[in-house]
Amino acid sequence: MLVTGGAGYIGSHVVLALRDAGRAVVVLDDLSTGRRDLVPDDVPFVRGDVGDGALVRRVMAEHGCRAVMHFAGSIIVSESTREPLRYYRNNVAASQALIEACVEAGVESFVFSSSAAVYGMPERCPVDETAPTRPINPYGRTKLITEWALEDAIRAHGLRVAALRYFNVAGADPKGRSGECQPVASHLVKIAAQLAVGARGGMSIYGDDYDTPDGTCVRDYIHVSDLADAHLAALRHLEGGGESVTLNCGYGHGYSVRQVLDKVGEVLGRALPLSVAPRRPGDPPLLVADATRIGRVLGWTPKHDDLGKIVSSAITWERKLLAEAAP
Repeated sequence: MLVTGGAGYIGSHVVLALRDAGRAVVVLDDLSTGRRDLVPDDVPFVRGDVGDGALVRRVMAEHGCRAVMHFAGSIIVSESTREPLRYYRNNVAASQALIEACVEAGVESFVFSSSAAVYGMPERCPVDETAPTRPINPYGRTKLITEWALEDAIRAHGLRVAALRYFNVAGADPKGRSGECQPVASHLVKIAAQLAVGARGGMSIYGDDYDTPDGTCVRDYIHVSDLADAHLAALRHLEGGGESVTLNCGYGHGYSVRQVLDKVGEVLGRALPLSVAPRRPGDPPLLVADATRIGRVLGWTPKHDDLGKIVSSAITWERKLLAEAAP
């Protein structure tokens, strides 16, 4: 099977899970943000653009791919507001080219990396899959547009699709084989782990006056290895003849920013140096998944639903990156 973006944070964990399950995998990644060393040496790797339809068709033909998992794309919300057209090119146009190549090649199963960003500012939490989709930034819009394109491909071409809407993905492979590598971090747990190991000097809490128990935003943090397992479960569902599905990927409960940072301090044995900054525009106070459907449809049960495990694995990974960077 083909995994696009398989040298990135989430994609590399899914490649490891597929390999551990004995699945034959080929990775396509342009390495614009991914790292080649996150892909095991025994996994075929092609460096290239997922939007290059001819290349995608050649790779799928050479490796006999009947299924695709699509992770390639740009993912930083704040960057998407500054460079929206690049996000539409990388996330929409490239995905369209990939979907067309899949239809032409007779691909049967397609698992798409979507996002809770499609919900925008939800009116109710927990958020289930029937909630209105009202993305408030270009990143969220690109994910929703790609979901729409896939829905039309389902109707017109019989493609079977699982669109997985991630909530806040965090942590690193418990065996230390992969983790988040972007030096310019945008995710809370990654930033806090960098601070914990001395890779950054400080960090800010953006707003402490929200209508939440401690005044800081609450999010549903899912361990990346549990997310990888959800992808394998989605693939098995589709390959077993299951209908196309759209599913939230979260635990169904949340932690506040302060709770996460307190847990990092607890694991570290000392408090983190923190400051409070003004709210960021567009941050919902509460964003938590209703994860009922994914458990019911896929039989998915998380194994790492523990904030301490999530932050500990992230800190261990940051220590590894720091050691690699040392002269």
